[in-house]
Order: sequence, then structure tokens, then C-alpha cells
Amino acid sequence: MKKSLSVFKPILWLFLFSIVLSSCVPMKKMLYLQVKENADTLSTFVNERKIDYRIQPGDNLYIRVITLDEKTTLMLNPLTGGAGAGNMTSDASVYLTSYTVNEAGYLDFPLVGEIFVRNMNVDEVRDAIAEELKVYLKELVVVVKLVNYNLTVLGEVLRQGQYKVYQTDINLFEAIALANGMTDFANRNKIAIIRLNKTGSSVHYVDMTRKDILSSDFYYLKPNDIVYVPPVKGKQFGFATFPYVMILSTITTTILLLNYFQTN
Repeated sequence: MKKSLSVFKPILWLFLFSIVLSSCVPMKKMLYLQVKENADTLSTFVNERKIDYRIQPGDNLYIRVITLDEKTTLMLNPLTGGAGAGNMTSDASVYLTSYTVNEAGYLDFPLVGEIFVRNMNVDEVRDAIAEELKVYLKELVVVVKLVNYNLTVLGEVLRQGQYKVYQTDINLFEAIALANGMTDFANRNKIAIIRLNKTGSSVHYVDMTRKDILSSDFYYLKPNDIVYVPPVKGKQFGFATFPYVMILSTITTTILLLNYFQTN
């Protein structure tokens, strides 16, 4: 009896060791910007910001015109209420005080009527509005911003969701930070970026463990990009939610019982 019980002990310890080993993710898979090659020892990377989003039908633009005359400013900014533009505090209010580009690519602006803006960037839209208004006004400043700059982050991050970005550009690390970072089971070697194009969508993969991502064409994101963080292969075994306490308690109890019966 004692001999048969002693045979189970190493099996139980081996099973316990296998559980612990299988549930661990190597530290190397969790680090960003690793030095893998001689080229990775570089500390300076050139990456021109090619943030040149082209306005499309359905886009919303925040437009504000500032002039020397208060009444003219109020007339040209009926949505924002002239000087009261600073009262916008929510996403809904920003949306309601913006101009929507119609299906034909036009936006309807006070005093000048419809202006064709499709496939322009925000700077070109600003210049086009200013050029139209110069017929009526001598001194003016036009401000144009894209309202619907959305990013979606999915997969092995701590907070999945769609995020609104109120800045001219955002990089991949900043997008992951919006989602409170990646989980321990995230596959940092193959991050998918789904990007809209003229014919549909395209998928691009980047490796965030390499330093040369800083010079990648996909380091800076574009409006409506979707970032998907896949899990590592070990995640399929479900160790992220594995009942460690119950299993370890059962094994410990079994070993104690084996020791008891072996000594008695």
C-alpha cells in the first residue's frame, strides 16, 4: 500500500509543476522596443507624420470664423453661439455644433452657401472657406477641425472600446494607453491595424516588440482605424481564468492524505 501511494506523489508534483509552467508568459514576450538585431541599437528614428486624412461624406467638421465685428462673428457661427463656443463640454454638444458633409461632398456654410470639400484635408477646407469669405470680409481667421476622429481598440487590452481623439494625430502606443494597456496574454508581435481605404478596408500587422516600429508607416494612426491585439497561443488553454486556488488546494490535500496513509 505504501509503495503504491509513493508512486502517486511524483506524479502529483509533476502535474502541479506543469500547471504553473504552462500558465506563465515569458517576460520576453511582454516587453516593448526590444533589441533583437544590430539595427535595433539605434536610438533615433525618422518618421514623418503623414496625417493627411481626406474629408469624406458623413464627416463632421467644427468650423469657427473670427472677425473684428461681434455681430458678423455671431452670424457666421450660429451653431457655436459666437463667443459662447467655450461652453461645449460633451461629445454630443461637439457633434451638434459641427457641420456634416453631405453625400455629394458639400457642406452648407452661412453667407457663402455650399462648398465642395470632399477629398480635401482640414487645411484645404480652411483655405477654401477663407477664400469664399474674403469677398465679404477683409479681416478674419478661420478654424477647422475634424470632429469624428474615432479609434477602436479590441482584443487583449484592459479596456476595449471606441475612443474619440481630440488632437491632430495619435500613435500606436498612445492608442494602447487609452485602452489601459495590454494584458499579459497579448501577442505584441502581431498587432493588427484595420484601415479604411477607397475600395474597402486593409489589414496591416506591426511588431511592437521591435524598435523599428518607430519608423513604421503605421506607427501613427488615422481616423477610424481599428487596432486589434490578438492573444498568445497559451491563452487558448484558459489559464487567464484558471481556478488556481481550487486546484492547488485539492493537490495539497491529496498529498497530505497520501503522507498520512503512508506513515500509518
